[in-house]
Amino acid sequence: MAHGVKHLRVNTKIELQDALFKTQHKGIDCVIEVESCIDANATFHSTLRKFACQAADNAMDILSRLFTPDSISHGLSVCKIHRMEYSLYRIQLCAPPTSSFVSDRQSKFHREGFILSLYLEDGSVGYGEVAPLEIHKENLLDVEEQLQFFRHVLEGAKISLFLPLLKGSFSSWIRNVLGIPASSIFPSVRCGLEMAILSAIAVRHSSSFLNILYPQRETDEEISKRSSNIKICALIDSTGTPAEVANIASTLVQEGFAALKLKVARRADPIQDAAVIQEVRKRIGRQIELRVDANRKWNYDEALQFGSLVKNCDIQYIEEPVQDEDDIIKYCEESGLPVALDETVDSFQENALKMLVKYAHPGIVAVVIKPSVIGGFERAALIARWAQQQGKMAVVSAAFESSLGLSAYVLFSSYLELQNADVCKVMNRQLASPISHGLGTYQWLKEDVTTDLLGICHNPHSGFVEASVANASQLLRKFQINHSIIRRTATEKQVLRYQLTINSKDLSSFIKVQEIGESTDDNVLLFLHGFLGTGEDWIPIMKAFSGLARCISVDLPGHGGSKIQNCGSKVATQKPTLSIDVVADVLCELIKQITPRKVTLVGYSMGARIALYIALRFSYKIEGAVIISGSPGLKDAFSRKIRRAEDDSRAYSLVTNGLQLFLDNWYAGELWQSLRSHPHFNQIVARRLLHDDLQSLSKVLSDLSIGRQPSLWEDLKECNTPLLLIVGEKDEKFKSIAQKMCNEINCGKKSRITGGSEIHEIVEIPNSGHAVHVENPLPVIYAMREFLTRVKENSEERMR
Repeated sequence: MAHGVKHLRVNTKIELQDALFKTQHKGIDCVIEVESCIDANATFHSTLRKFACQAADNAMDILSRLFTPDSISHGLSVCKIHRMEYSLYRIQLCAPPTSSFVSDRQSKFHREGFILSLYLEDGSVGYGEVAPLEIHKENLLDVEEQLQFFRHVLEGAKISLFLPLLKGSFSSWIRNVLGIPASSIFPSVRCGLEMAILSAIAVRHSSSFLNILYPQRETDEEISKRSSNIKICALIDSTGTPAEVANIASTLVQEGFAALKLKVARRADPIQDAAVIQEVRKRIGRQIELRVDANRKWNYDEALQFGSLVKNCDIQYIEEPVQDEDDIIKYCEESGLPVALDETVDSFQENALKMLVKYAHPGIVAVVIKPSVIGGFERAALIARWAQQQGKMAVVSAAFESSLGLSAYVLFSSYLELQNADVCKVMNRQLASPISHGLGTYQWLKEDVTTDLLGICHNPHSGFVEASVANASQLLRKFQINHSIIRRTATEKQVLRYQLTINSKDLSSFIKVQEIGESTDDNVLLFLHGFLGTGEDWIPIMKAFSGLARCISVDLPGHGGSKIQNCGSKVATQKPTLSIDVVADVLCELIKQITPRKVTLVGYSMGARIALYIALRFSYKIEGAVIISGSPGLKDAFSRKIRRAEDDSRAYSLVTNGLQLFLDNWYAGELWQSLRSHPHFNQIVARRLLHDDLQSLSKVLSDLSIGRQPSLWEDLKECNTPLLLIVGEKDEKFKSIAQKMCNEINCGKKSRITGGSEIHEIVEIPNSGHAVHVENPLPVIYAMREFLTRVKENSEERMR
């Protein structure tokens, strides 16, 4: 055996999982020997075969339901998305959400979010709800920027036939069809999109949300009956004396709730919380399920103290008892209390199953799943299935959504009940009693987004408060917006395209302009593309900002629809130069024409170099600059000389051999390795082939060569213009350049902070290389908005 390699012998699946986890996450080299026997292997393969058959049957049921002659001719797509609309709602609550801080002056409480309306090309409409909570690091402004972005990219997108399978199909569709990493979408946005898409598919096929996920087939009568209504767990914000809280709990039990959840860890010490739980259990008896939720607010000793005081209270589970998730297993073993995961699972944005491996401990009895927090139904289903296979409860929980979201959660809860029955059947395990799901937040709704009632009430047949699956299906299928709670509906802003004639001291040109957004001069963004690009490259990002700013992109001289002419002051036969100072002068003249005020520049690659040059040399016109994969140039003369020769050679090749061969060679470089793996790479290259003026492109490549540009490294030391440097995680070259730029700035004047905020910042965008804004645009949008907000605050402070 090699030196340093450990030998592990395992007997069970859990031991194998633990061994694999150690090798992957602790950097240990292991030889794993699996001890088994013929009988054990036969049992394992029998179980595996059952799961495979079940998965195949489920897939075939869905495919047979959705498969049409049209889908064959359209590459297994159900339909095209015609458009997406959204409206901001605001509904009154009868009490503050348990997650909110409430001041003594507050007497009215509200919940805000967005209703999505997704229209398919055949007229089918599906609805979804996007309801972010700021405690989960999302707010309405963040979310709306992503919704504006999706309004653009969803238009004309083909919906895959496989989306309802929920087994990676949505993530794959988002990546391959929409062209963005699924992990970059805010969880509440992804949940709302999935809800709207699945609902639209159901309407198109005259089916229901549940039947799309779990097609009707012959099911055991008892299983069918138990999944037709969903038991509801009531939520209690346990403020008040123990007697007062116990009175509330007793009232809820009388109403028919079979399960109660109380918030704890909000009093002076765990002893007071324990007194409340003891009194509640005393009042409601032992037949009611009692859950508590600490929301990670206790340290380990406090949680342990609470556990010792409630051992005899027959708690079904305690959610997130400790602040440090690494202490959860230890707490299970030392306290003896059953534990449920909630926030721990919420943090698993990628590779959830790998992260869950270490929580297979039998002391963890439940996983609480909030679809809008965890990132949609696909992720929720994946985690729920893991829990069910481990013999744990998968509890669906709401985050104070309206009846629209709650209806989808009721149907999803029913789907999980059916899925759990399948899992138990395959694994020869007895099916436990139906779970009470955490949808009791409906009690907070004083108003609603629909005039229809959801149908959560006391069921005289069972004696429990339950949600009707049939009513939830009906509400989703025939959803009607209650327009009295709509604050505004987003209107589609059209892109204006026009040309401006720009006469600078050295060049006359016609510049093609794309504009969208607010008609204001207070917040103007000017976008500059890279070499071979056009202003159209920025449209998705411009649409994201269109509700907050006036967004303008241009085709830089020599590109797209912009045309170069000689200046009148020059000899007619003399070719105008396209040096960086000449292009900067053209853009400064353009800025004068579009606004009397300062602008914020956003530039990528070649456009980033131009933006940086203008920000440093013409700072009186610039509010701030976003430099995406940009460089201040080459410091030494010899490097510049070599680069000039290289770019002149490329320029000659472009004219001589044509654009296709040039692009083949251009994108073969190491800089574009990440972009080459992008699902839309071929479309990107196809757009580059639309350039028809190779002479002008060649001139840009030669004249604007970084080898002919002055070095801006020394200028950085005097930079007082706010800069945001954005680089791709995989772009090692420009990550290094950005860090050196910041170091150079910090070596300059010491006044680098204005109004308490740093005015220069580097942001590294995950899952992207050099073409950051194309490969992963949503984090770029977020970083830009944060920067623009900071710049505006600094500007206002300077004016005071």
